[in-house]
Parts: sequence; structure tokens; C-alpha cells
Amino acid sequence: MGGVVALGFALALGVLLSLAVGAKSIPWSVVVEAFVGYDADVTDHLIVRELRLPRTLLGMLVGGALGVAGALMQGVTRNPLADPGLLGVNAGASFAAVLAIWLFGIGSVGGLVWFAFVGAALASVAVYVLGTAGRGGATPVRLALAGAALAALLFALTRAVTLLDQATLDQFRFWAVGSLSGRSAEVAGQVAPFVAAGAVLALAAARQLNALALGDDTARALGTRVGLARLVSVAGITLLCGSAVAAAGPIGFVGLVVPHAVRAWFGPDQRWLIPGAAFAGAAFLLWCDTAGRIIARPGEVQVGIMTAAIGGPAFVVLVRRVRMAQL
Repeated sequence: MGGVVALGFALALGVLLSLAVGAKSIPWSVVVEAFVGYDADVTDHLIVRELRLPRTLLGMLVGGALGVAGALMQGVTRNPLADPGLLGVNAGASFAAVLAIWLFGIGSVGGLVWFAFVGAALASVAVYVLGTAGRGGATPVRLALAGAALAALLFALTRAVTLLDQATLDQFRFWAVGSLSGRSAEVAGQVAPFVAAGAVLALAAARQLNALALGDDTARALGTRVGLARLVSVAGITLLCGSAVAAAGPIGFVGLVVPHAVRAWFGPDQRWLIPGAAFAGAAFLLWCDTAGRIIARPGEVQVGIMTAAIGGPAFVVLVRRVRMAQL
């Protein structure tokens, strides 16, 4: 119960800070007034409602999606170091985005969302097809190897396109760094249904993932349909991670660090881990985004850089604590 209260408090404070802190700090009382007594003639109210609120909502969606995708990925591969990008989702989204810029001249975030999402979905389907080929069907090792191979190929193709066209590189590198700035409420609305669908699949797969943690043979003996459980999990990862990458670009460490932190509080039960990862991921991304706006005023450090700068050391601390606890 204490962990639930802590996560709720961290998320609520993250939302308030995201709305109040930026190039211009706005008192929390004014933030509240922007909702209960909105006045379009007040500049601070416009900043809160038109700029920071869409960014905050998108940050919650993206952070929650990446946190749940990470928990699913680590569960389906039985690998505590697995990241949502392991299935080639990030690589597929990035390649589709660079093709959209290069071939069709699309430069707006709203336009790139759909291309990136389709690229992420196609990459996940390709990985699953490759992972299920041959005897034995999909296994954690096969999925990981297929994802790593496809990701390497797609990243090489992406790099080739950006090296051939300087204009494409200039547009692509802003999207590829991972950012919440410049995204409108329309972008959050576009990806929200896919995030919701992915969350439903994740919750549906939670009990089966608990059985898979005991091994495939034991899971089958308990009545779990192993292939179906992996297929549902991969579909959930595709929807969640594909939506997040499409909306904000590839943001690292959220899907890797957050499940470990939540697991330390709630244990390995996926029925608690998945909802906890959603709240923790949303809070973590909002805190990182707010920190990036504070340290580089009046500019900002993009959230993709901040998650790496904060998540890397945090992951090292978590791993060391787990190892010490096992000794």
C-alpha cells in the first residue's frame, strides 16, 4: 500500500511541476486558476492550457506506455536487461520516419506519427515471424536474436539515408533525440487509443506472464497457452512502444529502469508490476522533462537526453542493490 501511495504522490507532483516549471516559472496558484477560472487574456493561463498541458498529457502517455512495454518485454523474454527496443520497434519507427521525411517531405510531428507507428508495427510483425520460423515456435532467445538482427539492419538503412541527404538528417535528428516539446494536444489524442489498447493487452497477459516466468514446460503444465501468451505480449509491446516512439521519438532507459524500480516495491507479480510500471513510467518521464527545462533555462535539454543521464546511474544503483541483496 505504501508503494501505491508513493507512486501516486510522485505522479501528482510531477504533473504540477510540469505545468508550473519552464522557461517562465508560474506560481502553482496561477496554475490552478488556469483551470478553475480560465482567462484567455492572461498570458500565464495561455501558457498552462495551450503549451504545458498538452505536453504533460503526452508525457504521461509516453512514460506510462514505455514503462509497461518494458515490464512486458522483460517478462516475455525472461531477461531483466531487456528493453522495448529489443523487438526492433524503435528501429522500425525511426526508419519509417526518415523515409517519410526523405521521400514525402513530411516535417511535422503530426505527420510523422502515423509513419513511425506503421514502421514500428511492421518491424514487430517481422521479428515475430522470424522468431517463430522453424521448430519450437517463438522462444525468448529467438525473439531477441531476430529483434537484434532486424534492428541492426534498419538502423544501418536509416543511417545511410541520413548520410545521403543533409536536409533529411537535419529534420530527422530533432525527432530522433526524443522530445516532448512542440507536440500538440492532437498528437496525444492520436496515440491515446493505441496506448489504451496496448495497456488492455498487457493486463490480459499478466497472469500468463507469471506462469511463463517458471519456464515454458511448467507454464504448459499449468494450462497456459505459451504461444498465445507471447503473441498477446508482443502485440501489447508493439502498440505501447510504437505509440510512444511515434509521438516523442525513441526515448531510452524508461522501459529498462522503471520495471526494476517497481519490482523492488511490488515484487515480480505482473498483475501488480504492470500497473505500477504505468504510473512510475509516467512520473519518471515528467520529472526528467521538468529537469531538462530547469538546467538549461531559458532553453531546455530534450527529455531523451535527460532519461539517459538520470536513468543510467539509477539503473547501476538498482542493479548493485539487487546483487547485494542476493549475496
